[in-house]
Amino acid sequence: MKYKVILFDVDDTLLDFPETERHALHNAFVQFGMPTGYNDYLASYKEISNGLWRDLENKMITLSELAVDRFRQLFALHNIKVDAQQFSDVYLENLGKEVHLIEGAVQVCENLQDCKLGIITNGYTKVQQSRIGNSPLCNFFDHIIISEEVGHQKPAREIFDYAFEKFGITDKSSVLMVGDSLTSDMRGGEDYGIDTCWYNPSLKENRADVKPTYEVESLLQILEIVEVTKEKVASF
Repeated sequence: MKYKVILFDVDDTLLDFPETERHALHNAFVQFGMPTGYNDYLASYKEISNGLWRDLENKMITLSELAVDRFRQLFALHNIKVDAQQFSDVYLENLGKEVHLIEGAVQVCENLQDCKLGIITNGYTKVQQSRIGNSPLCNFFDHIIISEEVGHQKPAREIFDYAFEKFGITDKSSVLMVGDSLTSDMRGGEDYGIDTCWYNPSLKENRADVKPTYEVESLLQILEIVEVTKEKVASF
């Protein structure tokens, strides 16, 4: 095989985050008896949250600040009188209960068992452990590395240092990073000196200053990159 270790992102690579987010947020609104018009709030929330995640990648805020600030800003924008900290706690609890798989996620992991598989994900330890643990993917991975535990998030090299130490890796050419984000997954992998595979199912244009080694629109295409022979593929 071309690679011995495959490192996967989670959100929008193996698990469908927009669907997870939509359900968790809607349930939190219902639990707090908040006003109707959820779809209007969702658009505002996504814009605010995405901006704060970019700030996190650039080390401008912390993960704990992001958790509450996104709701504080949302509620201020819409004049909603709800405690942002309490709402955040309920939302994160809901988030951990949601499992929505990306098409091909189980198949690709099943057919990469000759490799060591790992996860490197930006997020909250309790939430990500719950989502992965409740999914059919939970037993495929040798190590699950979550940014909150490490104290660094992609694209910082420290989280890749941590992964290499966990796996006992010395040969960077034996490692492939797979993810959907150009700014965290691909940037982090490229800066660290490992090959990268951009999962791009919607065929977005690459406008970032980063050049993935590979680009796929289906997770099953990774099997061709890793050179899994069709004789070994269970469901190709």
